Amino acid sequence: MSLKPWREIATPHKDVLAGTFKQSEFAADITQVANGEAPSEYQDAQQFYARTYITEGMLLLLESVAQRLASQGGDPVVQLQTAFGGGKTHTLLAVYHLASRSVPTSQLSGIPPLLDEAGIAELPKARVAVIDGIKLSPSQSRTYGQQTINTLWGELAWQLLGEAGFEQLADSDRDGTSPGKEILTNLIRQAAPCVILIDELVAFIRQLEIGKQYKAGTFDSNVSFIQALTEAMKSVPNAIMLASLPESEIEAGGTMGKRALEALEKYFARVESVWKPVATEEAFEIVRRRLFENPGDRAEVEGISRKFSDFYRKHAEKFPLETQSNEYFERLTRSYPIHPEIFDRLYEDWSTLEKFQRTRGVLQYMAIVIHRLWNTDNRDALIMPGTLPLDDSNVRTKSIHYLPQGWEPVIEREIDGSHSVP
Repeated sequence: MSLKPWREIATPHKDVLAGTFKQSEFAADITQVANGEAPSEYQDAQQFYARTYITEGMLLLLESVAQRLASQGGDPVVQLQTAFGGGKTHTLLAVYHLASRSVPTSQLSGIPPLLDEAGIAELPKARVAVIDGIKLSPSQSRTYGQQTINTLWGELAWQLLGEAGFEQLADSDRDGTSPGKEILTNLIRQAAPCVILIDELVAFIRQLEIGKQYKAGTFDSNVSFIQALTEAMKSVPNAIMLASLPESEIEAGGTMGKRALEALEKYFARVESVWKPVATEEAFEIVRRRLFENPGDRAEVEGISRKFSDFYRKHAEKFPLETQSNEYFERLTRSYPIHPEIFDRLYEDWSTLEKFQRTRGVLQYMAIVIHRLWNTDNRDALIMPGTLPLDDSNVRTKSIHYLPQGWEPVIEREIDGSHSVP
């Protein structure tokens, strides 16, 4: 079976080809974007959407945001709760760019049909506040011009309405006590249409020891603020809040993290809508868009996929049952030039490993693999499990990064490399 090599059909992005991609840049940082300091693929709205595959969950969420901002329904509060590396921050960025709108919606890939479906002729531009729990410190104030701000609520008021907004709850910020629901409702109503994006909230609140007063307030005052804020959001029809929470107690971090997660979940559960995480099939397209500038001509891709599919059917006794269906042909086409078996192993097996960050981890790993294969002139028809260059030290190190010590000699002697027995 003579097939055209993947490298002659698909073209990786320049940073993947050159090996100049930074692993940190796979980690979207919403504060950098809000401050105008992010890499262009995240900072530029048009470029961001061009590289973003809108998953089913993201589609429903963006529709809800658009409806909310246009006062046509939608959820007032959305809790983004998925596994580590499940795309929470990337989704917050999609909402940020849709709401803040540095360019018309017509220039954002995938958005015009979404607005048509939602029945929105014109989407209002919104104020956006970004609260990042990792960037803020409970013990350190922040200075904006002449103004000193201590708390999450002070930060929120300043970002939404500047000096005029902060003045409305300056006393609460100074004392570290939560402002009431009525004050927050008035603030949000004045700022509307508006979007509040809160990332890594547990990371901030878990630093507050019970019974201890910080510049940012106490554990209880911060939890009370979230309770009042979630209630206030319901009262303003063109305002929406999205907050990311870790899925597990391990990700929450320690006893205080667990306690913070439990407290926050209780209040979010009263009004929130939980976002649907990325499905494995959708991950094909996410990874493809980020790693490949051009995944190949559709006719050529389908031709290669059909030959693989026919081969599996012809030798049915040697291959798993799922390879015999027409659905597997579709999977081959969607994941090209990466074989779907690689995605299955990474998303089903590797995602059970502690600290493996699903989509981000897959991107990092496959970027290293593709860079190495391209530079060694790999001529395989697809990038398959057997194609992975485990003899390369970078690929080998990344392959065993999440495993206990002792796997290096196993790979070198038993699997791949200049000294391997096979």
